[in-house]
Amino acid sequence: MKKIAILNGPNLDRLGLREPEIYGKETLGDLEQALRREFAGKAELLFFQSNHEGELIDQIAQAADSKFAGIVINAAAFTHTSVALRDALLGAHVPAVEVHISNIYRREPFRHHSFTAPACEAVICGLGLEGYHAAVRFLLQR
Repeated sequence: MKKIAILNGPNLDRLGLREPEIYGKETLGDLEQALRREFAGKAELLFFQSNHEGELIDQIAQAADSKFAGIVINAAAFTHTSVALRDALLGAHVPAVEVHISNIYRREPFRHHSFTAPACEAVICGLGLEGYHAAVRFLLQR
């Protein structure tokens, strides 16, 4: 069974509470349950959220060392600021999909640039939490 890491960055622990008009009312726990239901028996999913960049980098390295089949990453604000996360993704040699709940291109201009996208196989944005499901399906089909 393929192992896939689902990594979430800053403030995503506040899903359901923070700006529900943009991010919806479902929580990160709701997302985890839905993904576990959909991919039961198909994938081993590791879930991790941190508001700290270095902890996400550590998880990327761990996924590489543990021979994970893929990484789904919503680096949140770090997407637009972190060369370190980009370098970690490139150095991991694990296929990754960048996910954004909202359509970042319909938002503030500073959100239009992603440092991490060039290190990923694909980018999904604007599909809400369905983007995570699509990312896992994509990685399982690779």
